[in-house]
Amino acid sequence: MEIVVAGQGYVGLPLAVRAAEVGHSVVGYDVDPRRVQQLAAGHSYVEDVTSARLRAVQDTGAYFATSAAAALAGFDIAVITVPTPLRDGVPDLTYIETCARTLGEHLRPGATVILESTTYPGCTEELLLPILEKTSGLRAGEDFLAGFSPERIAPGNKRWSFDGTPKVVSGINAMSLDVIKSFYDGIFQTTVPVSGPAVAELAKLLENTFRFVNISMINELATLTDRLGVNLWEAIDAAATKPFGFTRFTPGPGVGGHCLPVDPLFLSWKVEQELGTAFRFVELADDVNRHMPDYVVQRVVDALDRRGMAIAGARILLLGLTYKYNATDLRNSPSARVAELLLGLGAEVRGADPNIPDGADAELTVRRVDATSQEVAASDAVVLLMDHTRFDLAMIQENAPYVLDCRNRMSGANVEVL
Repeated sequence: MEIVVAGQGYVGLPLAVRAAEVGHSVVGYDVDPRRVQQLAAGHSYVEDVTSARLRAVQDTGAYFATSAAAALAGFDIAVITVPTPLRDGVPDLTYIETCARTLGEHLRPGATVILESTTYPGCTEELLLPILEKTSGLRAGEDFLAGFSPERIAPGNKRWSFDGTPKVVSGINAMSLDVIKSFYDGIFQTTVPVSGPAVAELAKLLENTFRFVNISMINELATLTDRLGVNLWEAIDAAATKPFGFTRFTPGPGVGGHCLPVDPLFLSWKVEQELGTAFRFVELADDVNRHMPDYVVQRVVDALDRRGMAIAGARILLLGLTYKYNATDLRNSPSARVAELLLGLGAEVRGADPNIPDGADAELTVRRVDATSQEVAASDAVVLLMDHTRFDLAMIQENAPYVLDCRNRMSGANVEVL
């Protein structure tokens, strides 16, 4: 089939390449010409797609990237994988709207449009379909098919592969569901059909809200158990031995990435708009998680004070700047807020992260260094924000005068855990 994947980021590119590998003819559409140039040169900027895989599907002609809307004509299935950020707590759906208008200009009878971008329950039918209908002059469910299938990308996850993660699918009617399920059946090992787009949209938000709320509970508990003098990490290990009724979550310096700090607030916004009431769990969880960098910085300030040092002028080394273990992604990472707070207090802040690719340094707010024994020893305090495999934790523990370990990976007289 002729497939269009609109948006060639961390969601769209893996889908486009996998669809090409299983035999479809795929157009990877993106409005960013820099991305298209990189892809055309056979260079993948998404960690779950190697450049070798990308070049392989390019060489067979099964995939090509473009920013030219004219190349979208004649598609059988178009999948929308564009960003849906929050702006001041309100979902920004302009990327979906623009993409829908572009696809609508090329929509023909019998074609299918699938939304994968995370959004609120009802968006597919309330926002996407009217734009497609108005632009194309066709009727949804009669002239063209549509549905929603949430992405479940987990960058760097070695246990659950892209195609091995079950795929939730939905359609606006029975025929739409049949076509959409058939398409994804050829790409994923397991598909999970649900009754309609709103259920699929809510399922995505439920998955991430579950994690968001539980992480916030553990984070808040971390701020309390330190003062109580109880080892939270040992308690978590003990609780995790229970074979039922407990899911292990651990504290950290905050939440980051493209999902957790964003997706639950889509649901909170929708509840407020439709029902005029607050989703209190989400709002409380957001407040706790947003203030974890403040708590991390206060722990550093207190530790230096006990050693007779002021935070102003202190040399602080932050280890692990990405939002996720062994990942390369800096989006919404709490490390940026930790650095901002420390700099605001007058500290000299440096950051080390061996996973950040070349060219991403411009996104950093601190001077980037390597985590050498000399750099570690020269620091007044070292903060382990993310425990990437490539860090030599034994060397860090041996050479650092003081470590605030936010991941419970080190021990010793010079180490405190979050």
